[in-house]
Amino acid sequence: MREPPLYPDEPIYPPVQSPRRRQQQPPPPRQQRPRKRRKSLLLRFLGFAFAAGVVVFLCAAAGAGYILWKTSQDLPDYESLAKYEPPVMTRIHANNGSLIAEYARERRIFVPINTIPKRVIAAFLSAEDKRFYEHNGIDIQGIGRAVFKIVEAKMSGSDRRAEGGSTITQQVAKNFLLSSERSMERKLKEAILAVRIESAYSKDKILELYLNEIYFGIGAYGIAAASLSYFNKELHDLSISEVAYLAALPKGPNNYHPFRREKQALIRRDWIIGQMMENGYITAEEAAEEKAKPLGVNLRQTGPHIFAADFFAEEVRRTLLSQFGEDKLYGGGLSVRTTLDPSLQQFARNALVDGLVAFDRTTGWRGPVEQLDINGDWGKALDDVKTPTGLLPWRLGVVLKIEGGKAVVGLRPEKQQDGSLVGKREAVELTFEEVKWARSAKTRTAPKTINDVVALGDVIYVAPKNPENLAGVWTLMQIPQVGGGIIALDPNTGRVLADVGGFSFSISQFDRAIQARRQPGSVFKPFVYAAALDNGYKPTSIILDAPIEIEQGPGQDIWRPENYEKSHSAGPSTLRFGIEKSRNQMTVRLAQDLGMPLITDYAKRFGIYDDLLPVLSMSLGAGETTLLRLATAYCSIANGGHQVRPTLIDRIQDRWGRTVWRHDRRVCEGCNSEAWNGQEEPEIFDDRPQIIDPHTAYQMTSILEGVIQRGTAQSLKKLDRPLAGKTGTTNEEKDAWFVGYSPDLVVGVFIGYDTPRPMGKGNTGGKLAAPVFADFIKAALADKPAAPFRVPPGIRLARVNLQTGLRAGAEDPNSFMEAFKPDEEPDDAYSVIGFSDQGGGGAGYNQTGGIEEEYYEPAPRRRAPTFGSGGGLW
Repeated sequence: MREPPLYPDEPIYPPVQSPRRRQQQPPPPRQQRPRKRRKSLLLRFLGFAFAAGVVVFLCAAAGAGYILWKTSQDLPDYESLAKYEPPVMTRIHANNGSLIAEYARERRIFVPINTIPKRVIAAFLSAEDKRFYEHNGIDIQGIGRAVFKIVEAKMSGSDRRAEGGSTITQQVAKNFLLSSERSMERKLKEAILAVRIESAYSKDKILELYLNEIYFGIGAYGIAAASLSYFNKELHDLSISEVAYLAALPKGPNNYHPFRREKQALIRRDWIIGQMMENGYITAEEAAEEKAKPLGVNLRQTGPHIFAADFFAEEVRRTLLSQFGEDKLYGGGLSVRTTLDPSLQQFARNALVDGLVAFDRTTGWRGPVEQLDINGDWGKALDDVKTPTGLLPWRLGVVLKIEGGKAVVGLRPEKQQDGSLVGKREAVELTFEEVKWARSAKTRTAPKTINDVVALGDVIYVAPKNPENLAGVWTLMQIPQVGGGIIALDPNTGRVLADVGGFSFSISQFDRAIQARRQPGSVFKPFVYAAALDNGYKPTSIILDAPIEIEQGPGQDIWRPENYEKSHSAGPSTLRFGIEKSRNQMTVRLAQDLGMPLITDYAKRFGIYDDLLPVLSMSLGAGETTLLRLATAYCSIANGGHQVRPTLIDRIQDRWGRTVWRHDRRVCEGCNSEAWNGQEEPEIFDDRPQIIDPHTAYQMTSILEGVIQRGTAQSLKKLDRPLAGKTGTTNEEKDAWFVGYSPDLVVGVFIGYDTPRPMGKGNTGGKLAAPVFADFIKAALADKPAAPFRVPPGIRLARVNLQTGLRAGAEDPNSFMEAFKPDEEPDDAYSVIGFSDQGGGGAGYNQTGGIEEEYYEPAPRRRAPTFGSGGGLW
């Protein structure tokens, strides 16, 4: 037996075995050391890979951190969203609240989130970001879905635009704070800002900003403006299919245009309806019902929303622009309540157009608008003819057939300012009776047959004689070359109730009622006579109506003013007669006796002129002024001598409803409609300056009533109601005027060519302008009872002779009741102003009118009473 080893670690050798036994023992394990080596290498590789991964991760993290830090350096301040006031359109309303016009660079109406219907919110969440109320600004699921779509599109070889994964918050960040640039840097900034916005603002605030900012096409920004623009409805009136279509538009308004790409629009709308159903906002039955509906788009008019209000709206726009500036006008969200009365505006437009057309017909037929070949598609050719808008009920047509003394005219639908069409393609008949007015403008020969006026292929205007019966008689029309304007005011406040500045706003935007400066002629005379009545003269004062010569200074010609009837002078006549018959020679004598400085002062008081040249010719209306200024001055006569400021605007409110301007500046102490307990109404102080004696104002009204009863405007007598007014005609009939009034309505009318030229002998204010006034006032006062003019306390009525102005008895057939002031009496004898060449002479007359003797007796004079400042309105 072998002894144990000396050392414990020394291996013990096995005993020697026989060869046979050795062969039966199992072989030793093979390649033990190489396996350990491979495991060691794997561990080393994994360790190296881990270390490398850590390094790469740290580098990537550092790089990403640096990029985020760098990108964050120039990010806009998201806190500005709290102070954000989006550009909101300015809206102009009539005095009854109806919309006239809207002005904006971006047509937007801001609506708070709590006023937006739930179905509108549901449609947009379903279309844009159904997990909006769940994510923190970045939707990981949405990003993953977008990446999958991109890969899918690349694999299929599609060039379709990649689907975005932006949330509503990211879109707010982009729309408000970033550009629309398609780059990774912008997307990164968008994501950073979205997270920050989510941490600073509530979800409802973010959604409110989004729905009021996004662009919907056709100039509409924000959901409220889009609802009006596409469907002409308020938000709460929209159906499910309508809100679904609006929710489709932010993706690309042009891609889903309601007319050019209707099929794509329906597909996208129906998809959103399906999403609303899947998200539980609507039922399957509602979804099926709404998908079956057509788009139903009803584009809203973008021009003036009240017919014929173009001139009025433009004047309001100019006023706002000068007062508030361009930014406030087009983006400040002003709400403007104007003075416009829509019905009076319609009456004014109709009266003026009829007056202009009536005069223009007397100048003859100038021929067709154009000639067309009617053998082809005459409808397409007629559609291509460019014409003004806003001429309804006029229609443009082409003569298709002439047979049996009649012409068949094919009509086209008329395009309005908003692009919509009115009427249809149809044919009407034109008889000879309705064209025989068309005397040749060149030869002045009257037509004998309809062929003398129109021919096949002539493009002409026609209009129904009765606009309410389109199946009735149609008549030939032509656009008048003469211009004109009409304006109506409330005499107590100066509020402009109607303003029509010409035949068509689309032809010319120049407002002849407010902007045109023309010579007023005899319409100015009442203010000369008012100055006289305010300074000691009476309506029965006698003035000489006879030829007069005025020396104008060294080297100047002698001025010889003439009456309109140049060969006729009436001799000594009452001051009333001078106005009623519009006598130039009497007016010059009166102005000479008063002194032009006094008349200049009164012209400034009434606001007609800022600084009238103090020469006698100005007493006949030789200075230039506007119809608005004249009509405003007549307001002061109509209202008892109070000065008024003309205005087209009652009140202006900002986007938050705060009043920032109003015409009536008076303060009503104790006025509170919410605290009415039956107490007496508060009294509001009348702060209108008194510029002439109230008795003087009534005397002038009484005299101007005589203009209609016996004077140059007797054509208005048939209206059979209390009216006062004055005609005016300038040299060579270049301008025709009439300004008249009832107790509560002042109306001014002007007719004349834009480049002044004679309108023809006899075309006076009484012939051209007074009928326009008559047509308007008849329609405006049709439903109002006739009311007399208000008589101020102290006025005394006495019977006098119409010709002599002396006391008369009731048996005198030529007598009437004249108005006198409290300290005035009718005369028993009188002096004649202007009888001598010195301008102050007179002649004594007995009651029968015979001359007794010639003598000089200045008319009694008194200092003008001081009422108000005497300053002008402008």
